[in-house]
Amino acid sequence: MLKKYHILILCIAMLMLSGASLFAAEDVSTYLIINDISQYKRLTWTIDIITEKVKTIPGYTIHSYPGVVAGADHFSFDHLDMTYETKYQSEELDMGMSVQVTKHAGSDSDKWLLHEVEKGFRTSLGIPGDPYAMRVISGNTIMVFGSAGWTYRWLSGNKVIQIQYHDSQMTKTEPLEVVQAYLAKHPSTLTTMTSADLRSAANKTAWIKDEMDRRLWLCDKWFMQLQLKKAEEKQVYQESVKSMNIFLDYREKYYSIKAADEKNLLAGYLSANNGTGIKTKLKEYKDWWVVNKEKSISL
Repeated sequence: MLKKYHILILCIAMLMLSGASLFAAEDVSTYLIINDISQYKRLTWTIDIITEKVKTIPGYTIHSYPGVVAGADHFSFDHLDMTYETKYQSEELDMGMSVQVTKHAGSDSDKWLLHEVEKGFRTSLGIPGDPYAMRVISGNTIMVFGSAGWTYRWLSGNKVIQIQYHDSQMTKTEPLEVVQAYLAKHPSTLTTMTSADLRSAANKTAWIKDEMDRRLWLCDKWFMQLQLKKAEEKQVYQESVKSMNIFLDYREKYYSIKAADEKNLLAGYLSANNGTGIKTKLKEYKDWWVVNKEKSISL
């Protein structure tokens, strides 16, 4: 009974996803596996809250959302990314898992996809977390993160795939049948890399500098939307100052330039809605970056 209750909660949570809209199954099947996978059953039923009877549901959601890279401040203001989600459950193994496939639009934002997919597995200053590793499954290189369960992520062209399950004790059998099935459907396009490569000084340095690059790029993207009259000043200034603050954090850590005064100045500009001041600071940081980008950093 408890396991069925868990399934019910998972199904209800799926239906309550903000902004979800259902499409035809033939569209969904391009991205999701809409049948069971081995002993993992796709969740396709719930209890009607009025009649209290079991009823069939599509068991998937589709919504305009950039998926796992949203937390990396992926820029999707000027295009539409579509995310497809479903869940599977094995009663025998007492395990449930979620699958998310995001089809990115092919915009210039996609050049940062690999970087952004990794961001959630790194510290706030760009260092790979200890549970973050690279693994080869069925000949495909993927990213894995083991903490209270496993998260599997990879790119397949401009699609981002994530499979995730919870296991606080890390004792359950990994659902590799599901991972392998999705790799067969969406083969990884990640280049071969080992966990040792991931933690090399060269890799850390490249990722850190790319993040500093990307933060300045994000500011330019937001100001372009303002110039095109497609975004409000307040949003543009807030997003730009956010990215500039992160740039300053990285500059302080890796180039030993104190950030506090600069961040206070930016906060004052933001509070006063002083776009001119914010843009002037952005130009100053971009000019500094041109001169200093190629310099060595201390990790």
